[in-house]
This record gives sequence, C-alpha cells and structure tokens, in this order.
Amino acid sequence: MYMSATLSNTLKRFWLILASLTGLMATTVDVRADDVQIVAAGIRAAATQPEEGPDGRPLPLATFWCTGNHRFSHGYAPAAQIKLIEQGHYILPAFYLHDSEDMDSNGFVFLKTSTLSFSDYYEQPMKRVAELKLPFSLVSTQWEYLLSKEPYLSLPADQNPNVVTADGKVRPEVCPFGPLELWREIGQKWTRSAAIRRLQEWCPDPPRVIFLSNNEHPKLTWPKAEESKRYLAIYGKGHDDDFKRKAVGDGWIERYRALQSAMREGLSSHGWRKKSIFVGYDAFGPGHFGRWAGWPEYTLHSPGRFDPSSLMWDGGSPSYYTHDWCPITDYTVWSPQIESMNWLFMLDQARKSNPNFWFELSIWDGSDGDDPGRKTLAKSTTYIKAGQTYSPDRYAGFVQFGMWLLRPRAVREFRGWVYSWDKGGPYFLAICGAVDRVHTNPVLRTFWQHGKLVANRTAKHPYQENIPAEYKDVDRWFLLDTDVMPPRPWKLDTPIPAFAVTLEKGEAPNRQWLHYAHAPTGECRNVKIVIPKVKAVTVDVPVAGAFFLVDEKTESVTEVSHP
Repeated sequence: MYMSATLSNTLKRFWLILASLTGLMATTVDVRADDVQIVAAGIRAAATQPEEGPDGRPLPLATFWCTGNHRFSHGYAPAAQIKLIEQGHYILPAFYLHDSEDMDSNGFVFLKTSTLSFSDYYEQPMKRVAELKLPFSLVSTQWEYLLSKEPYLSLPADQNPNVVTADGKVRPEVCPFGPLELWREIGQKWTRSAAIRRLQEWCPDPPRVIFLSNNEHPKLTWPKAEESKRYLAIYGKGHDDDFKRKAVGDGWIERYRALQSAMREGLSSHGWRKKSIFVGYDAFGPGHFGRWAGWPEYTLHSPGRFDPSSLMWDGGSPSYYTHDWCPITDYTVWSPQIESMNWLFMLDQARKSNPNFWFELSIWDGSDGDDPGRKTLAKSTTYIKAGQTYSPDRYAGFVQFGMWLLRPRAVREFRGWVYSWDKGGPYFLAICGAVDRVHTNPVLRTFWQHGKLVANRTAKHPYQENIPAEYKDVDRWFLLDTDVMPPRPWKLDTPIPAFAVTLEKGEAPNRQWLHYAHAPTGECRNVKIVIPKVKAVTVDVPVAGAFFLVDEKTESVTEVSHP
C-alpha cells in the first residue's frame, strides 16, 4: 500500500507519542534518529516562525518553570526534558539561569540545592540541544532584584535606583524614574558570567534563546507615584490616574529595555545576541479586567495603551492559574477560562506595537506537592472537599481550553521547587498530549494555524465593572451558549458545567468549525452547543475535552479523534 512521506511521518509521530503516554516506549517502539529529528525540526519551527507568516500561526510547545535544579525535582532537569523530546514530545527545553551569588570559586554555577554536577545539569543536555539544533529557555529570578541589594541599596539618594520618598528615605523597590546606567550595569552582570560563556561555547548558534524573568520584584506602583521624590520633581502633584499610569509605564519601558539591551550586549556569541528574546512572567494585561471596580489599581492602562508590556518586553507569560489562595476554580465564572477571554483584545493591541510579541501561557492548577511552605489548601484538595475528583484528564481539559482560546507560542507549567516528577509527571504529560496532538493531527493543525476564533456577541462578558469607554465594545466573550449553561445573571461562584469555544475556516456556504469543549466536574451528555447565528450541534462533552468538526455544506458533525 502506497503511503506518502508526510503521512508516514505523521503516523510515526503518532505512535511515538501514544507509546510514551502509555509507558510502552522502551519495549514497543524503536526510537530512531530520524524520528527524533522530525520532532526537533517541529520544535525549531514552532519557536522561530513569525507570528503571522505563510504557514499561519506557529504551533505550540510544552515547557517548564520547574527546571529540576533542586534535589527533589530532578525529574524535571534538562536531561529528563531531552528524554521526553527523544520520546516524541514537542517540548521547549528549559534550564535554570543562576546569578553570580550561586557561582563557585571557578566562576561556574554551583547548585547549592542539587546533587547534580555542573556537567550533568548543563553540559551534556546543552550539547544535545546543540546537536538537535533546539531552541531553549533560561528560567531565572527577576534580574533587577540586584538593584535592591548592596552595593546599590546604600547609594546616595540621587544615585540610588530604588524608590526615594519625598522625605529622602530609600525603599527597596526599584523606581521607574531612577538612573538608567545601573540597570545597564546589572544587565551585563547577568550575561558576562563564566557559566553563561561556557553555555555559549557548547551551543554557539541556537535557533532561539528565551531569557525568562520571574518578574516579581517590588517596584513603585502608580497609586504611590506621589510618594516618589523623583516623580514629584519631574511632574509635580495633582495629575489624574491616567497620567500617572502612563508616566510610570513609560519609565518602566525605558529601564527594562536598557536592562535587556545590556544583557544582550554582555553575550559573547553573535548567535546568542541575534537569537535571544526577553520574556517576563505576567508581563501582560490583567485577566481580572472588569471583575471588580478596583481592578485599575493593578494595571498601567492609559488612553490608547491598555498595557505597556509589549513595549517593555519581547514577550509575556501571563498566569492561567487556579491559585490556591483565592476562590478561583476551573468550573465557575471566576475561572481562568473566563478571565483569559479578556486577553484577546489586549493581544491584538500588543501585536500592533510589537508584531512578534511572544505570547505564552503559564499554567498552574494550584497544587504544589510536598512544598513545606504551603499555608493554603491545594486546589485539588478544595475540589475533593466539594465532592469532586481531580485527575490529569481534568487538567488536560482545562489546559486545552486556554490553548484553543488563545493559541499561545508555549504552554509553560509551573510547579514548586520541591515538586517531584512522580507526582507531577502525569499532569505534565497531559500538557504534552494537548500540545503534541496539534502537531500530529492534521485537522487540529490546520485550524490552529488558520482558524478564526468566533466571538459570541449574543451576550456580554460577565466582568463589567468600571470598563473604560474605549473598551466597552471590544469582543471579550467567546464562550458558546449551551443548554447546560446556567441562566443569567451570574455570580462569581456560579458553576459552568461545560465550556465550549469554536474556530471557523472558510466562507459561507462552505465553512467549517472546530468546536472544543470540556466538562470539568463530570461528563455532560447530549449537550447542545450553539454556533452564534448559524446552528446548534448536540455532542457529549467529556472531562478531558473533545474536538468536533462541523461542516456547513454536508451538515455533518464528526468528533476529531486523537491519542
């Protein structure tokens, strides 16, 4: 039987992924070098393609915040990540980027909390990354934190990069109006280390390097702008909130770009300088937009610019989190699925100012394994106390909704620094499955690349508090109506039994739609899902989520199978 090369390669990738997910890799599949090269090429293309090119949207990648540098989390270490790639998973490798305080006497990174050697953690995996020509991330703390330590914290007020109050006191918070040269100075400290030079020697010409900042260092917030002596000296008192937000945002743009420019200059490899981008955790507008009247205190929006992050950074990794410290869940109106619908218009605006802004999702399900610092209930425990179950299937359904709503460049899972692979592995493999099937299923692949998300204009987003006039009419609601949807008005804790969105391709009367739907708290059978102003289809919605291809011409509804 004749089989095209493309189909043959697709089937090989299918069996590689299926075998790895079922634990049969070692005994049933011979992982050949050309199979690994196929996966590596897919990873490389996904990380380097432009946001809007001839092939449509770039395909997604799975990746990590936890990089296994702690002795309890070695299952997440780079060598383990490489093995997952060799098993057929589309993963963006992630290494931990240590700062100068973690260097040993020879100038190399000393893993204080790890039993892995420098060679085991960095050298061998990085050389394999170079061999496969893979992109990778360098995950780190917030680079500017050095400015709030000595020798910078005790500098005279006029030279200090931290907030200087009206009465001359220094607070350990970076200031958007402080001296720029110190931001450049610490930027070069990060990339001129002996360890970073060694990484560049092992992998001199990577296709892409993502420097990822945790981006949580204390900084001056706009409601406290008039507490800054520098702000008062430049602008004086009495300006409105929009003015303050813009002034603070403009200051951050200048300083964070100075820091990143210096980090780039500190790199010794031309390949690294050319291919590096700088991405910040939560460097994006807030999903909580409109949820309560006080949301503007936590943003930097001003007329014509909802958020300055796309001018401060090359990319952002906003949190699609079911936090353990607040009532957010994966099955209510207060959920990441509902909040993240706010990001669509913000992303459109961001890409007007920065067309190749790298947008990825940080994922967390509110569970942190054996973290001794936990003071709140894991979200999974909250579900169980409510009489529900929690599983990798439920996690997969939740993650895929965010993926198909937003189509990010990467899905980056957060786990705590002591989280073990034994506990977290099945959940990360659920993310891998969600990502891998976009690469290997031709229907999913083409809708990811070329489909258009359909807004539901028959209703409004439930978050409507204190919305600025310029955003009152932007599309923020994409949840499809179903016959299991509760009647309005909704409260934040109103349960939503099934979440559904759809992407559209083609023109009438030859359109096709790809529905994605998941039911977090239990399968919903015979659910009627309505395509706005077109038609309704009736399907069974599982916990793990399912895809349905709807064809306008044939009036057929087909479940899109996947491993």
